[in-house]
Amino acid sequence: MKKTLMTGNEAIARGAYEYGVKVAAAYPGTPSTEILENAAKYDEIYAQWSPNEKVALEVGIGSSLAGARTLVTMKHVGVNVAADPLMTFAYTGVNGGLVLVSADDPGMHSSQNEQDNRRFAKFAKVPLLEPGDSQEAKDFVGLALEISEQFDIPVMLRTTTRISHSMSEVTLGERGNDGLQTCERNAQKYVMIPAYARVRHQLLEEKLVKLKEYSQETPLNGIEWGDREVGVISSGICYQYVKEALPEVSVLKLGMPYPFPESLVREFAAGVKKLYVVEELEPYLEEEIRALGLEVTGKEIFPLNGEINASMVMEKIGGKAMSQALKLTDYRPEEIPLRPPVMCPGCPHRGVFYVLKKLDLIVTGDIGCYTLGCLPPLEAMDTCVCMGASIGVALGMEKADPNLKGRVVAVIGDSTFFHSGLTGTLDIAYNLGSSTVIILDNRTTAMTGHQEHPGTGHTLKNEPSEPADLVDVVKALGIKRVVVADPLDLEEVEKVISVEVASPESSVIIFESPCALMVAEKGAAARVEQEECGYCADCVSLGCPAMVNDTRAEEVRVTGELCRGCGLCIQVCDFDAIQKAGESGE
Repeated sequence: MKKTLMTGNEAIARGAYEYGVKVAAAYPGTPSTEILENAAKYDEIYAQWSPNEKVALEVGIGSSLAGARTLVTMKHVGVNVAADPLMTFAYTGVNGGLVLVSADDPGMHSSQNEQDNRRFAKFAKVPLLEPGDSQEAKDFVGLALEISEQFDIPVMLRTTTRISHSMSEVTLGERGNDGLQTCERNAQKYVMIPAYARVRHQLLEEKLVKLKEYSQETPLNGIEWGDREVGVISSGICYQYVKEALPEVSVLKLGMPYPFPESLVREFAAGVKKLYVVEELEPYLEEEIRALGLEVTGKEIFPLNGEINASMVMEKIGGKAMSQALKLTDYRPEEIPLRPPVMCPGCPHRGVFYVLKKLDLIVTGDIGCYTLGCLPPLEAMDTCVCMGASIGVALGMEKADPNLKGRVVAVIGDSTFFHSGLTGTLDIAYNLGSSTVIILDNRTTAMTGHQEHPGTGHTLKNEPSEPADLVDVVKALGIKRVVVADPLDLEEVEKVISVEVASPESSVIIFESPCALMVAEKGAAARVEQEECGYCADCVSLGCPAMVNDTRAEEVRVTGELCRGCGLCIQVCDFDAIQKAGESGE
């Protein structure tokens, strides 16, 4: 059999292929994005980006009810958006098996919170599987589909950033189980009016009893006996850290942590002298263990936030492997300068935030590349809560304090607007707001790597589709004042924003310019004429990585290799000291 290296995300996509998934849906979100991008490469799988996670799960539910094996993927906060259909889908059950991937992000590498969706699985009352490497990521897709169909229930497959993006060896197989279940109409199963839902809830509770029995016997959960002085219970990537740091101790690996395998845990605890639990984020396993009346050491020595690593496990638990493990803690990698997050050179969002700061407006922000507008030197964003919140927050501020009228703007990207900005905009129109909404339209889902969305005119499979027109959509929602402008023209940006925030009625400004990374050819690079430069550093306040502020020499230079030729620095220079290469006699 062929073996290859795969990331966890690639392996999940491969598992979808091998185990007969016909339909896959998602909204892109790190660390889950690459699952669907790879699933789309298989002709046997219909894969699509949906406008948001709720719609993606609803598409998945329809696919399942039609009899197809189905995969729905999202990052951890996306499950919040999809919670409404998820909670009820646990009642109705499936037809074809359905796996919901929740890619959690301990350490918040690219997220606004660290929520632990193991709790969400228990809350929704759906089984939870946690792979510990890429091979398991692939295999667990198949096991989850089997559990889903056997117990008539959706299954959550939880990964974390390290599983999603780390590579390990995977054995490849062939595609199987490519058929459809018979699609049958059954209102009492699928139509959740209260009378039917009460019955389905009771059936769900009965399924969970059977699933708990299953979790006691499944090889997904297993004891690896070693030195019985110390026993460690763990799951997911933390299991790998335990095995690396303490290879001689006894370990209970939980590949299926919910429903919790109580008798197996009791057996393991009885076989060791000192019991530990190693898990990232919430004390999910620890609380389940303590509920059994067992003594266990966990969050009193491990953090409630951020990631765990092998060195931390060695330091906190120790054991016979300590002398060998200390070799890792003695290693000190060469110091690497930190690269602060910053908008790319030529980013069309930069000029908008420069002007917003200049006008001293309150900016309610959103999720995307433009969230970086909150950082120095731009510092032009005051709030960021979740996808789409910028618009509702702006309206709420205006309604709470009429004195804020004309001082608040909401900023949102095009992909985020289609995700969850529509209802907020409708709310402004319906409730007679006067808020100004700025849509930064760069024609892509940029922050997660340039995925398509309803406004781009292409599907995930790169099929041409009818692009949603932002102007038409906004007007259809009841906003009469809609202005389209060029974000790379600072004079126009300032004029348009000033006029619209002063308007007594609500308005939407759409700043149209493609993501700089999607423009094949860059413009002529800028250069600073040092003899003309007054060293005011206004150009530096744009926050462009191509601008170098040499404080010792008291001069500003442009790194030509980075410059995209957007011309913003030329526009802010009061000394006319910046020209494009080729001008000024070059």
